[in-house]
Amino acid sequence: MKAFPENNHKRKMLSQNIAFFIFRLLSAVIVAVLFIILAFIIVKGAKVLNWDFITTAPTDGMKGGGVWPAIVGTFYLMVGSAIIAFPLGIMSGIYMHEYATSGRLVKFIRMMTNNLAGIPSIVFGLFGMSLFVNYFGFGDSILAGSLTLGLLALPLVIRTTEEALKAIPDTFREGSRGLGATKLQTIWRVILPMAMPNITTGLILALGRVSGETAPILFTCAAYFLPRLPESIFDQCMALPYHLYVLATSGTDMDKQVPIAYGTALVLIIIILAVNLLANAMRSYFQKKLKTK
Repeated sequence: MKAFPENNHKRKMLSQNIAFFIFRLLSAVIVAVLFIILAFIIVKGAKVLNWDFITTAPTDGMKGGGVWPAIVGTFYLMVGSAIIAFPLGIMSGIYMHEYATSGRLVKFIRMMTNNLAGIPSIVFGLFGMSLFVNYFGFGDSILAGSLTLGLLALPLVIRTTEEALKAIPDTFREGSRGLGATKLQTIWRVILPMAMPNITTGLILALGRVSGETAPILFTCAAYFLPRLPESIFDQCMALPYHLYVLATSGTDMDKQVPIAYGTALVLIIIILAVNLLANAMRSYFQKKLKTK
């Protein structure tokens, strides 16, 4: 009679071990593919990557020179989209979780937010061209591109903020209110500091997404060849994703342009890596600050 429970236990352990093996194998395959892609870009891009490549403008119809205007343009677009998406997204997430009552309207807003997060970026580009470039008359400019990228990042910021707030137990809210704090004071001094590490992760994910988008800036701000720095937010600019697309798909001398394209891809990867390292540093800072309180 004891053999049946023992055999059942062995079958469960065997099934568990098989499942864990499959999960480990899939994880290893994903990591291996990632490293293969990175190694390929690094090997190809390192041949042209040097200080002059980073600090000079393209020359000779993008068959020589560097990518400095594209780096600056990408930075402007990232900062502009962050200024638009971060405050609106965080405040919207706070309202959705802390203030809005559960009902059909809130469920509809959440559903639409999730749908917006899944809309292809080219749709945002066409919308930004119609609204910001044509209707508001901003033209092809950094302002129009930043507004479009801000809208693209907004759903992700809202959802990550809301999920970060959900992870905070209600006992902290009740304890703060029980000590006489108002709801706003509770959110500002208790809830937000505790949720900030997870919120920061969502913000950096949003920045990482907008930094590599081509379609939205294609219709709103990106210049094909503009070997100078923009002077105002109403100027066009070069950007690394679009510059990479142009180098890899068009030109008069692809033998010279393709190596520059790999170098541009490597610079873009380095920027995204730096942003993620900054996010990890900020996350660790907020976690340490939270533990010391």
